Amino acid sequence: MINKKLVIIGGGTGTFVVLSGLKDKVKNLTAVVSMADSGGSNRIIRDEFGLLPTSDIRQCFVALASGTSQTQKIMRDLFTYRFEKGDYAGMTFGNLFMAALSDILGSQKEAIQKTGEVLRITGKVVPVTLDDIHLMAKYEDGEIMKGEHFIDEPPEKHDGKKRIIDLWTEPTAQANKNALTEIRSADLIILGPGDLYTSVLANIVVKKIPKTIQQSKAKIVYIVNLMTKMGQTYNFQASDHVNEIKKFLGRYPDIVLLNKAKIPQKIKEHYLKKEGSIPVKDDLNKKKLFKVIKKNLLSEKIFQKSPSDFLKRSLIRHNSKKLAQAIIKTL
Repeated sequence: MINKKLVIIGGGTGTFVVLSGLKDKVKNLTAVVSMADSGGSNRIIRDEFGLLPTSDIRQCFVALASGTSQTQKIMRDLFTYRFEKGDYAGMTFGNLFMAALSDILGSQKEAIQKTGEVLRITGKVVPVTLDDIHLMAKYEDGEIMKGEHFIDEPPEKHDGKKRIIDLWTEPTAQANKNALTEIRSADLIILGPGDLYTSVLANIVVKKIPKTIQQSKAKIVYIVNLMTKMGQTYNFQASDHVNEIKKFLGRYPDIVLLNKAKIPQKIKEHYLKKEGSIPVKDDLNKKKLFKVIKKNLLSEKIFQKSPSDFLKRSLIRHNSKKLAQAIIKTL
């Protein structure tokens, strides 16, 4: 086990993949997680239960859950189980569990901590903010979109080829003090992978987070996404992703990890036809402002989502073991 402190800043599937690969290799692991999600299960959690979104937290808990016993496996399966019938079709058991525990304990913050204890996680999961916020995006033509879900999956009338030129929260999000403490004491800070604006930068626009990262002694690693995304990063090259990190963070990462494995042709055709997405092009050969590491980081598995999951999900992902090895070598 490596005796270094690693802090992963992000949310969603990307953070799940990173944590899954690192949890058995790193002694001190913390996920600082976005709290801006407003789609799917989180819409119900926010609108009907009056709570902060928990899907990203839940995924981190499952990734960090320890143990190999049958009971522990059942608990992990329960927290990922998605109801397929009734009024709560599409909801996960894990989100409902945390909502119920919040009611029992009278505190969502305490419920999050206790859920980690129930799953016996190896590491910490810390919300980036405890404020009830909405993510806001401004596009190059002046249009403003409110809500993480609509930035992530824009309405049909929205031109998904437009670039986002600004990102913020309403109201202004105040950083969770625990998140700032974890960042200050990190040896390595990992940004991504994940949707650039709605998973990664959704954390960076929280007040005090950029400055605290800048002042940290830690090296900063940024993991570039595998595919572009209509509505967020249409036709983005690798340098576009890195430049947006620099714009909102106030500095370049020290190291950029980039997948060099070829994506299967059938998968590329599917993404292009269904989502208007293409593989992120590597144009970082001449960059000297940061170190670029190019490796085969691609998972060979094609992922299928639950029929009751109404949100778009990635068919391909980074390989958690390969990604963990590349991250550890940066130390």
